[in-house]
Amino acid sequence: MNSEAPTYEELRNAALAAAAPRTRSEGTAIACDRLVRIFTSAGVEVQALQGLELTVARGDLVALVGASGSGKSTLLNILAGLDVPTAGTASVGGYDLLEMSARDRLRYRRETVGFVWQQTAKNLMPFLTVAQNIALPMQLKGGRRGGAAARRAGRVGELLEALEIGALADRRPGELSGGQQQRVAIAVGMANEPAVLLADEPTGELDSETGAAVFEAFRTVNRELGATVVIVTHDPMVAGEVRRTVAIRDGRTSSEVLRRTVTDEHGTESVSEREYVMLDRTGRVQLPQKFLEALGMEHRVAVDRASDHIEVRRDDAEDPYEGDGAGGGAEPAAP
Repeated sequence: MNSEAPTYEELRNAALAAAAPRTRSEGTAIACDRLVRIFTSAGVEVQALQGLELTVARGDLVALVGASGSGKSTLLNILAGLDVPTAGTASVGGYDLLEMSARDRLRYRRETVGFVWQQTAKNLMPFLTVAQNIALPMQLKGGRRGGAAARRAGRVGELLEALEIGALADRRPGELSGGQQQRVAIAVGMANEPAVLLADEPTGELDSETGAAVFEAFRTVNRELGATVVIVTHDPMVAGEVRRTVAIRDGRTSSEVLRRTVTDEHGTESVSEREYVMLDRTGRVQLPQKFLEALGMEHRVAVDRASDHIEVRRDDAEDPYEGDGAGGGAEPAAP
């Protein structure tokens, strides 16, 4: 017997370690570990999220991108407390999204996360003024103690000023442009000072100039009000302006682009970006589709380890079923 073989106890400990959730720092706002969401329709199961892993630091501004059906909106609904994952772990602001009671989930949606929809009509009450729309989440949260009304009014004023929509305070949504409605929606989402603000295609119905103004409003609540902001988007302008862009493919985080400002020897600033492929616990990676198509990679690739990196190349080996002249490739016998 091989003395190097692991014992049962060692195998058990290794399995438990692999199954345990990853530890997160106190600076983590969002943590998803092997997140799974399965939908069932007419007896058919569809796996929208397939072991997705994602960590977002507190105070970060992140864009989520991916093709339709990749799972990004499913993820956002889970983070917003609008849906419940099937398996895995997910936490936002200290809340365990799998274990929350109905009461905790309601409190979570009111206090911990704000949400901005793509459709402007879903964000605002049409019969309320802008100021009343912003105050509404605070009223729903409760708080009738002395000074509550004054605190609400103060918060409304703060948001009107921060998002430069003070002149719109007494107007109703029908009197606003699409861009103005979305900026008001951001203020509504921030009314209860949530730790995280989520947005699903917030510039999808806007022209590029208006979309840029709305994105600047997200920058404002991130930079000046301290909110962690996660935006699902197809807009390349939005995806290209954030520090971190995470791509989701087939229900998993596949890659991310990190950007940073660098200064050259002449004092000139420029933005440097680099794309990274995500590596999960089992060692799986999803290579960018554009790389695979450009190099004609499919089915399998050749992998070699160098001293400090791993090389992945197009497979140019002969068909393994054709034999190598040594009798190892005989055709299978006829049935």
